[in-house]
Amino acid sequence: MTTSGRVVRPGTLLVATGGLLDPTFRRTVVLMLAHGEDGSLGVILNRRSETAVQQVLPGWQRVVSRPRAMYFGGPVEPGSALCVGVRRAGTSLGDPDDPVARVAGEVDALLDPVAPPLARVSGELVLVDLDADPIEVMPQLRGLRIFAGHAGWEPGQLELELAENSWHIVDSTGDDVLSSGSDDLYFSVLRRQRMPLALAAYTPLDPTLN
Repeated sequence: MTTSGRVVRPGTLLVATGGLLDPTFRRTVVLMLAHGEDGSLGVILNRRSETAVQQVLPGWQRVVSRPRAMYFGGPVEPGSALCVGVRRAGTSLGDPDDPVARVAGEVDALLDPVAPPLARVSGELVLVDLDADPIEVMPQLRGLRIFAGHAGWEPGQLELELAENSWHIVDSTGDDVLSSGSDDLYFSVLRRQRMPLALAAYTPLDPTLN
């Protein structure tokens, strides 16, 4: 599915439009991890929780990027965790066409992966296996975030929301994943887009009030 010629794929961002008033997703930036026939899955990047990583996954406390808090990835399976990392420049996961070295892009494969500790999402973004030894994976990463829960869409649901202009589709950067998780990310992602999309950063929460 596209908006303004852009296609949803692993590694793209969904940025809530001013018309999306659901409090769970209002002014959110969602990193897409999987998108296919069985649905779509992503994590919200700009909702930091008050829970320290130390309280949930103490082994990862020293290696997670500051602030060392859990992030609210979305309302689906809030008791589970997903970890997204940003690779260091010059590191490699092997052959980019090797299906074992990358996320398949399908929801079922993402939630039940048979993959190495680092699985490619897109570009410098990787999914990190939280059962791995943090000390072994960190030399390949310049940072990581851990998310409690995720955002999920049934088959066709995201396409409907896109048709309703609920989301902008934009490209991501590693710095988006490692941001502090405040509303500033929402505005900075929109402001770096070309006009007229950049103006969306200044759209009121309820466009009818404009």
